[in-house]
Amino acid sequence: MERRRFLQAGIFSLAALTAGRSLAASKAIGPSGFFAPPRGDVRIVLISDLNSEYGSLAYEPQVIRAVSLIPSWQPDLVLCSGDMVAGQWPPLKAERIQQMWAAFDRQIAAPLRRARLPFGITVGNHDASCERAIRGGFLYKKERDLASAYWNDPAHATGVHFVDRADFPFYYTFTANNIFYLAWDASCAHIPSEQLAWAEKSLASPAAQNARLRIVIGHLPLYAVAVDRETPGEYLENGEALRSMLERYRVHTYISGHDHAYYPSHRGKLQLLQTGALGSGPRPLLEGALRPWHPLTVIDIDLASQNTVYTTYDMATGKVFDVHQLPRTLMSPTGLLLRRDIEWQNLSADEQGACLKRFGEKGCR
Repeated sequence: MERRRFLQAGIFSLAALTAGRSLAASKAIGPSGFFAPPRGDVRIVLISDLNSEYGSLAYEPQVIRAVSLIPSWQPDLVLCSGDMVAGQWPPLKAERIQQMWAAFDRQIAAPLRRARLPFGITVGNHDASCERAIRGGFLYKKERDLASAYWNDPAHATGVHFVDRADFPFYYTFTANNIFYLAWDASCAHIPSEQLAWAEKSLASPAAQNARLRIVIGHLPLYAVAVDRETPGEYLENGEALRSMLERYRVHTYISGHDHAYYPSHRGKLQLLQTGALGSGPRPLLEGALRPWHPLTVIDIDLASQNTVYTTYDMATGKVFDVHQLPRTLMSPTGLLLRRDIEWQNLSADEQGACLKRFGEKGCR
């Protein structure tokens, strides 16, 4: 009965089931009317891609509902992997962008502050897209300046314990509950060499390496998973090299947004969590026939085993999502992703052969 209960909650890897057994004696916590997962040593609520159409001051009903429910899961931390407002549109005037951040604060950030929930964020392309040089200046400098002004206003304090504010909110580090978090500026496909050097130095630091777990969060993913997100520029450049760097410093999970499709996976030793869109415009995956939907994920962490247990809800229905609806594998343009519960040896000869034919050994394992 206990194992079936966890499977119904979307806990889908052997590692997760092992963690689930250790969590079984923990108190199950969740909003009334929702499945309540057993709480881990650390609990994170993860949201992403909250925005609506360009310039909008409003958020869709499932976003507002999710924010109102988050305190009931009693998380230690709320994370958002970008796209909190609906910018990246040159005609927007500064006054409108400020109104968008005020609307975000009123409807999203202020309720979390009132609940005294630390809030970790990474900027998305619609919040503060990486600067692109144009004649006479930079295309999105105005949006980046206004995003920085919003997040560095003391009235909008996130409640996280900074290790290095470096260039908050674009890249920075913080710790919480013996976990080290690094947010980098993945609001476009290119991460500059100086920022990568900062990331390596940060991940090599005693604060990072002495933590029980290391998590990196950025808006663009290392690998594309969604339709219309599979062209260069929609995922990070040199994803394989970035993965190798994160593995070198024993990063447990890279969390990303942007693709508007939920796909928890792994490649090599790195866990990858593409969070999906809570707001408008969810997208289909590159493979399979699953309808687009609006996820919110509760992550429960067992620090002793370093296992993470995901309970993911479709916020349009309130139901727990069955991860077995997702493809076992997903062939992104730059390599094979394995669903979180699947290992290479679990694949059939045909599945392995199809990958090897397309990518070769290096792109499959």
